[in-house]
Amino acid sequence: MMGDRDYRSIVQNAIDSIGRELELGIDAEDVKNIHLKEVTGCMRRAYYDRTDAKEVKSREFSGLLSGLLRKMQYGCESKRFRVEDADVTLEGRADMVVDDVVILFRPPPAAAGDDAEASGRMEAPHAADALYLNACMWIYGKESGIIVYMSGYQKEVMFSMARNKKMFEETVRRTRVLASLLKEKKTPILEPSSECTTCQYYERCYTTRRNAKQISLHEMFGLGGDKPEK
Repeated sequence: MMGDRDYRSIVQNAIDSIGRELELGIDAEDVKNIHLKEVTGCMRRAYYDRTDAKEVKSREFSGLLSGLLRKMQYGCESKRFRVEDADVTLEGRADMVVDDVVILFRPPPAAAGDDAEASGRMEAPHAADALYLNACMWIYGKESGIIVYMSGYQKEVMFSMARNKKMFEETVRRTRVLASLLKEKKTPILEPSSECTTCQYYERCYTTRRNAKQISLHEMFGLGGDKPEK
């Protein structure tokens, strides 16, 4: 706070405004068109986003970066893949397509950490990102793809992939499932992952956060602490 102006709130509002401009624009009412983001991540989260959304305040810088790239000349238009036997389309949008290579920009997964050293130790791309990139390769008709993970320390880690048919078939299967559940207004099954703790719908799936208390081994078992006096 400087003087009477809350500059932190002003900056946060500006970031949120940019984020809203760069959102993918998923039509919650159009259950016949499913976005790739919805089926490569938690489908329960995607279901709540459509039926009873709760706004997310925090936005990753690399998430804003990928949105900006899509808006600029480097970006590309979204494309749709028709799932014939389900009367539904799967929509995907890559951040960039250069020559015959699909490129995505992503923040490091929470498990990898956001520091340069931890990000540099990543051995494989995040599962959801790999599914997303693979599906983009099929939707855009490309054979190769790259995921670029960017931390807040100007450190980037890149993974290259060749497209995989079985992975795409699984993504198409999940598309059918989500479309059916949205049509029938049925909540998808719980899909526990490392992202649950930061999800805005955590309390709809688990206990309320305020009822979860951190305790130590000493409190639980009487371990550690000072040795008893002789």
